[in-house]
Amino acid sequence: MDRGTGRSTFLLVVALLLVFGGGLIATLVQSDFGAVRVTEVRFAVDDGRMVHGKLFVPSNASASAPAPGVVAIHGYINSHETQSPYTIELARRGYVVLAIDRPGHGYSDPPAFAGGFGGIDALGYLRSLPFVDTDQIVLSGHSVGGWASLIAAAVIPDGYTSIVVSGSSTGTFGAPDGTPEYPRNLGLVYAQYDEFSELMWLTPTAPEARAGEKMRTLFGTDAPVEVGRLYGSIEDGTARMLYSPAVTHTGNHITTAGVAPVIDWVQRTTQAPFPLPPSDQVWPWKEGGTAVALVGFILALFAFAGLLLGSRAFAPLAQRSAPAAGASGFGWWIAALIAAAVPAVTYFRVNDETANYIATGPWFPQSITTGLMGWALVNGAISLVLLLLWYVLGGRRNGAGLAALGLRVGGFLRAIGFAVLVVGAGYALLALSQGLFQTDFRFWVLAVKLLSAEQARIALVYLLPFTAFFLVFGMVLHGQLRPKGSTHEGADAMIANALIAGGGFVVLLLVQYLALFSGQPLVIVEPLLTIVAFQVVFLLPVAALLSTYLFERTGSVWPGAWVNGLFVTWYIVAGQATQAVPWSLF
Repeated sequence: MDRGTGRSTFLLVVALLLVFGGGLIATLVQSDFGAVRVTEVRFAVDDGRMVHGKLFVPSNASASAPAPGVVAIHGYINSHETQSPYTIELARRGYVVLAIDRPGHGYSDPPAFAGGFGGIDALGYLRSLPFVDTDQIVLSGHSVGGWASLIAAAVIPDGYTSIVVSGSSTGTFGAPDGTPEYPRNLGLVYAQYDEFSELMWLTPTAPEARAGEKMRTLFGTDAPVEVGRLYGSIEDGTARMLYSPAVTHTGNHITTAGVAPVIDWVQRTTQAPFPLPPSDQVWPWKEGGTAVALVGFILALFAFAGLLLGSRAFAPLAQRSAPAAGASGFGWWIAALIAAAVPAVTYFRVNDETANYIATGPWFPQSITTGLMGWALVNGAISLVLLLLWYVLGGRRNGAGLAALGLRVGGFLRAIGFAVLVVGAGYALLALSQGLFQTDFRFWVLAVKLLSAEQARIALVYLLPFTAFFLVFGMVLHGQLRPKGSTHEGADAMIANALIAGGGFVVLLLVQYLALFSGQPLVIVEPLLTIVAFQVVFLLPVAALLSTYLFERTGSVWPGAWVNGLFVTWYIVAGQATQAVPWSLF
């Protein structure tokens, strides 16, 4: 065993310990150490769609002694797993909890906006279970999941006891207008720093919503709504309460302060079999477990790559890189700053403009993914132009050529096979972990999920554009930004490239959230894309690390481009909403 193979073997052992150790912690916590039975469910609805979800059944629930139930519905471009803080805490308090993938999300059939966003389907299914007390059912939803809950409450008015929505509102996108009587017993969790205030409550910032006409009408008051005050009567079904934790829109489901109000309202409006203080929360251990597993998964990709490069089949890919011929000194800093800034500067505008040129439909059925694809292609084109300009003005004199840019002539097909095996091994690891522990690899809004069959077809459409971007991405990092006269290898190169790849987006998010936390609206009022940018901050540095490692092992940008193209396409498509039924050959 050579030194490189030995290091990769050790890294793989560490990665597997993290994946399986984290997965074990996560599954023990979400099942309350065996006191709650956790099962995946699939059920058909009237229009023929299949709905997927996860059902939490505590040991106290049976057909002879039905337990109160809760429907937990996630927001846009999420899945049932983002509701796990709520589901874990309510199930350990004795509630039967159903967390669904909304239509077009996770493993539920598209399109994304079918069936009233999924609330009607979920409530109907939960009410059909013999071990659920149908006189005590709470509807709970975050963001669009709140609209789904409100629509279900209007369609099945006698099918629920109370409702609690986080980061959501009445009278938006099909959700009926709120009144002092509708919906029944409403708990509203609206964070102090919610990014969607203009959309939800027609006010520039979240704190102003309390005095807005829309919220005052819902609470039946002429004065600004008071946080923590009980309006109306639970017994009469007219109860209202506003909670305002000091978190953001997505902070509602990743902080104890955001989760506690949901627990409080559910226990206030029903009889909890095992009541506990809202502050008594164990779900962070589950989130920590899946985060550890996510780190292990990333490390495993490096380990798989290293082991394959040490094998006889892929040893020809392992070559020394050509002598560096990139920018150096002050010129390097200018090029690095441009490389970091341009993707962030173009992010909002290009994502928005892409929708004007590429319609959402069977061939491009995911609007956010299509926007990111357009952004990647535009930035790839800009980077290529700047790279050619650098080559003409100085790179050629430095001796830059195809080899110095990492464009080796041979090994193209072998690089594709290599990438398929590396990413395929990572996919198999996720499948094994998910089968054992019923969890994916995630932290907060960052999640690596298995693809459904439809998502796998969708990924084929987006694969080549993303791979083309990562090809140019690699040429810039390992050609133009590999300083002439230096090896620029090892940890230093990996850290520098990761900072270049993600630095612009870190600054962008700091600008956005410093304004929000100071009581102002977002500087660029694009709340959804701002939240999506957190995933870009994760993906681009990881891609830079993989690209740098593989370039240093192979002297070529092709293996890194294909590995990143496959992984990033898989990651994005599996985690996005599908707004249209995708194309199919069958």
